Amino acid sequence: MTERLLDLAGIGIGPFNLSLAAHLDGIDGVAARFFDRQRGFDWHPGMMLPGVELQTSFLKDLVTPTNPTSPWSFMAYLVAHKRFYRFLNAEFEATPREEFADYLAWVAQGVPGLRFGVEVREVDFADGAFTVRFAGGERERARNIALGVGLAAHMPDWAKPHLGARCFHSSESAHRLPELEARRIAVVGGGQSGAEIVLHLLTDERFAGCEIVWLSRRANFQPLDDTPFTNELFTPDYVERFHGLAEGRKAAIVAHQKLAGDGISPSTLRALYRRLYSLGRQSRGEGPIAPMPHREVLEAEARNGEFRLVARNGFDGGIDVATVDAVVLATGYGFAVPDCLAPLRHRLAFDEHGYFRIDQDFAVHWDGPRDNRVFALNAGRLSHGIAEPQLSLMAWRSAIIANALLGRAHFDVEMPPPLVRWATGGEPLPSIETLNV
Repeated sequence: MTERLLDLAGIGIGPFNLSLAAHLDGIDGVAARFFDRQRGFDWHPGMMLPGVELQTSFLKDLVTPTNPTSPWSFMAYLVAHKRFYRFLNAEFEATPREEFADYLAWVAQGVPGLRFGVEVREVDFADGAFTVRFAGGERERARNIALGVGLAAHMPDWAKPHLGARCFHSSESAHRLPELEARRIAVVGGGQSGAEIVLHLLTDERFAGCEIVWLSRRANFQPLDDTPFTNELFTPDYVERFHGLAEGRKAAIVAHQKLAGDGISPSTLRALYRRLYSLGRQSRGEGPIAPMPHREVLEAEARNGEFRLVARNGFDGGIDVATVDAVVLATGYGFAVPDCLAPLRHRLAFDEHGYFRIDQDFAVHWDGPRDNRVFALNAGRLSHGIAEPQLSLMAWRSAIIANALLGRAHFDVEMPPPLVRWATGGEPLPSIETLNV
């Protein structure tokens, strides 16, 4: 590594930092490098089950919403691979996740400044710059940092003692399921990942005849709300207004909007129900699966090669006990401060929920110089709203960070007047009066 002072050092190369790198590519005078411990780019390989789809439009790619002439758009990828017309003619209801992963890997191969196989051990600050130290002993110095390490897989406390080849998180499914020998399988989690795993178990011949228990804390297996006014939550205008809310309001609003960003795709629900219908018709019974919503797993016991799950039924207050050979945890992801930030942790500001306090430009509040910033990507669910962990606004966020880094409006991020009037005030109709209270 060189001792050149970088303008930006990016830690982690997932889609979000990749989007930022793609935005900075071609801007003269910007020295940026991004680092990842993986040997190469590979987006959620453990979740690449057959047939899985994006829940986001391909137009919300790394760059198009804010830099549509960039060479790193999804359209440019299709043209480069001679698949533009065939992609259109295929009339996908949703973009195959495997294809979008190929697109991301293609960008990662072309954008300069990416360094794979390099593990960041710690980040510290002294003498007007951040020092990024690597496992091999090398280091880089940078004026600013961009954290793009992603979220950590959430493991329920009851599952932690049992983690292994037969009790694992959904992020490992594509690797674990082909080797799994089990005739009774519990899938815990009622979101998109849980639904995809259940559908896979019901359609893969390896699991023909298996008994499947599908447990979810949600009151039902509910669809993603992908309707137009709900999608207004995934616009820059809404995010800017959400960020300005009093902190005490934000957590409740995000919880209320859960199905806008964490429901099951209607196409997946239809495929699941039709598969269950077909299996039930063939067996003239209920089929090999027990969908069990409104269940919260309270404890798990491993005994004689089996798992005994005890769950409370929120519908009638009863207790259900399921005995299975394997457990797949589709229990989502959570925010965690990267270990490499340990030297800086006492200088960073956190809210009452343990999340970073983040400015509108995605810079974390800290006690250091204002010209040196730690930008946090996918860490602002309670500061910027439910769009923050999604792909939907990653290009807009990258443009905001790039403008902040450059100190000028290089990318046009101004929005037209909002369609939905989220906040009090603005330009009212004659019949609307705003009171000062």
